[in-house]
Amino acid sequence: MNRKGHLSSEGLQEIVNIRASLNLGLSDVLKAAFPNTNLAARPLVVDQEIKEPNWLSGFASGEGCFFIDIAKSSSHKAGFRAQLKFQITQHSRDKQLMKSLVSYLGVGQYYPHSSREAGDFVVRGLSDITEKIIPFFDKYPIVGAKALDYADFRKVSELMKVKAHLTKDGLDLIRKIKSSMNTGRL
Repeated sequence: MNRKGHLSSEGLQEIVNIRASLNLGLSDVLKAAFPNTNLAARPLVVDQEIKEPNWLSGFASGEGCFFIDIAKSSSHKAGFRAQLKFQITQHSRDKQLMKSLVSYLGVGQYYPHSSREAGDFVVRGLSDITEKIIPFFDKYPIVGAKALDYADFRKVSELMKVKAHLTKDGLDLIRKIKSSMNTGRL
């Protein structure tokens, strides 16, 4: 585009070819509008391992999600359970990269989706979160808007370490924090 290639039909086709190899490919509208598009699959990246902790932090800043899950539970005195979850989702072609996160961080699991071509790297469990995930991101900080979600996630982990999630007041505080995270953040 800097060289004004997008202004010619050949240059525009080259851009559409590149777009076809990204993420979910082309929409049906673009496929119809550009019938000569090279729809070859994106080349498989063979060397999919984490070599640099700051890379992982940046990757998580863009692709990771810090969740607080609150669900009804008859086995908890407050009637609900709270659980922290760190997750990264990627296309199934990056399965090896997702699996390498498990070995690199020493926690988590890889779960392939059964309904679409994707998979999740997921870390649950308070000890895994507090002993591996939080120390990692404290040392190699999350940047951008996701840093605010991480700060709230970390705050909830501190509340859970002192068992606040087992009381009604603590659970209410966790709900309040959760409500302003991720898509709830203004």
